[in-house]
Amino acid sequence: MNVAKNDIPKIKNFSKALRKSILKMAYIAGASSSHFGGALSIVEIVSTLFSFKMKINNDPNWEDRDRFILSKGHACLAYYAALSEMGYISKKELETFEKNDSNLLGHPVINRKLGIDFSNGSLGMGLSLGIGVAISLKKKNKDNKVYVILGDGECNEGSVWEAAMAASNFKLDNLYAIIDKNNFQQTGSNDEIMSLGSLDKKWESFGWETSSLNGNNEEELYKYFSNNNHSNKPKALIANTIKGKGFSFSENNNDWHHAVLTKNLYDQGLKELE
Repeated sequence: MNVAKNDIPKIKNFSKALRKSILKMAYIAGASSSHFGGALSIVEIVSTLFSFKMKINNDPNWEDRDRFILSKGHACLAYYAALSEMGYISKKELETFEKNDSNLLGHPVINRKLGIDFSNGSLGMGLSLGIGVAISLKKKNKDNKVYVILGDGECNEGSVWEAAMAASNFKLDNLYAIIDKNNFQQTGSNDEIMSLGSLDKKWESFGWETSSLNGNNEEELYKYFSNNNHSNKPKALIANTIKGKGFSFSENNNDWHHAVLTKNLYDQGLKELE
């Protein structure tokens, strides 16, 4: 799905719709709570992919679609909200998030009918999935792309770097790894728990074509994904983001990694969206 450059406001409207759905799902989840902060930090990334960059249509099983993998599966609120905007998941079904017998659990569970191509829960696995898909597409002589969103804390996992080494070795130029660098993980800041140093230099040293930008800025994301790069390297995008982006009570507040949204904060969030 493509938009003209002067339609960037459409991507921003997509982002606003995602935040509204995320807020409502988190509130309805109640005591089950949700991974609120990490979903909000990737909203603009997901919006740019789904409303502009990725080759998709109204059929979630269309053979020639691009593939999306949410490696940081706990951020699934943003994913479910995007699938709803695409028409794959109804607004009513979004309200079943974390309820008994729901298709929409706290981590994505494969459901091709809803557009969920891959299950993901254990961190560090999504990039390896993406490599397998990227290799498969090349063997089928298809030009589809594979987009994987990872967390920066997730990059503590050794499997990420094994996958990073493999992707450059196989010259998977159809693979994008987008690292949500919000500087936090579950129990604290990255610097407190496991300093990541320069992610740009790390990914570049593993043979990836590496870029860095403001991951909460649709214009910067649009410019990056509009460039047609013909390098034979996989692409790593370091997206500098704010955890909990969009609501004053959650921005840069790691208490909102996984917390219960009250009625008062839900109402406040609605006002801030407007």
